[in-house]
Amino acid sequence: MLLKVRSEFPGLEKKLILSSCSQSAISLDVMNAMDEYKNSLLEEGMSWETWMEKVNSAKEKFARIINCDASEVAILSSVSDSISSILQSLDLNKQDVCVTEMDFPCVGHAILAQKQKQDINVIFIPAENNMIPLETYETHITENTALTCISHVSYYNGFKQNIKDIAKIAHKKGSLLLVDAYQSAGAVNIDVKDMDIDILVTGMQKYLLGVPGITFLYVKKELAERLYPTTIGWFGQKNPFAFDLKNLDYAHSAQRFNTGTPPVINAYIADAALSFIDKVGMETIQNYLSKLSSFTIEKAAELGFEIASPLDNSKKGTSTAIYVDDASNIEKKLKQAGFVVSSRKDVIRIAPHIYNNEEDIVNCLLKLKELSH
Repeated sequence: MLLKVRSEFPGLEKKLILSSCSQSAISLDVMNAMDEYKNSLLEEGMSWETWMEKVNSAKEKFARIINCDASEVAILSSVSDSISSILQSLDLNKQDVCVTEMDFPCVGHAILAQKQKQDINVIFIPAENNMIPLETYETHITENTALTCISHVSYYNGFKQNIKDIAKIAHKKGSLLLVDAYQSAGAVNIDVKDMDIDILVTGMQKYLLGVPGITFLYVKKELAERLYPTTIGWFGQKNPFAFDLKNLDYAHSAQRFNTGTPPVINAYIADAALSFIDKVGMETIQNYLSKLSSFTIEKAAELGFEIASPLDNSKKGTSTAIYVDDASNIEKKLKQAGFVVSSRKDVIRIAPHIYNNEEDIVNCLLKLKELSH
């Protein structure tokens, strides 16, 4: 099966791509989707009906992956946009908002920007050895916490959190839970209903095998109906094609968080990429990547690397972070040698996908060993 999957990613003929924590390899299906959109412009000039079918199809496929109704999913252009839209729709005045030290910077930026308009007390939940013990949430989330923002899997070192248990703590204290799943969606099974997630944001370019420029925002229906986003557009209306300038008529559920014309070419690509994931199956992908994750940890330790990721495979996602001096420069040297990885701060992140194998990881680690000594 792996050989068949591998052949569907032509970029692997020139480079070993182990950078799914930043940008995954692109499949033939995705390349064909780009051509399909291009041809729609050349042949039809404009086709709103076809374009919206692709947008809705991508939304429905993503909804199936996280186990929700498609009406609970809005499409925006970035996770930053999604988080900002959520924050602007909430009354957070004189309340606490928690964000962890393991979150991607844009989460903190969005909250701090909102603090300029509302009297928000921002609580940064501390990390210990690049992880966050569950009891830390019990201490920092209080009855005055309106919103708790966490990453499912850390962008820095792949630390994976127990969302279901954190949700119980947050909800017991009366806080909403917002989950950034950009480093987990497509690699780890997500069930927003079982995990009891209020809000989830993620994009396509990492483990969902797409490209930048499109993100999915899940908002639990019961919650969405109580929120009135001020970052709004014609696709956030009940009937966008009514072209009613003088009335604001919010769409049902999370659809009200849609803004302007969606990124259509990105929706074509997302539809194709999500079809591929559906074809392979999330269970198959998760099990395979878990084995590669465990293998990477073992091999990196065997080669004497200092590892920033949790050594317990049950506490990490697919990405494995290795401490390296001058990580950004080493990333460039690895790329010149034919290995595409991703650096962050003082680590090199090795993040395989379903098209990679153990040999890829060994070869990359050996080259990293050579370049970093």
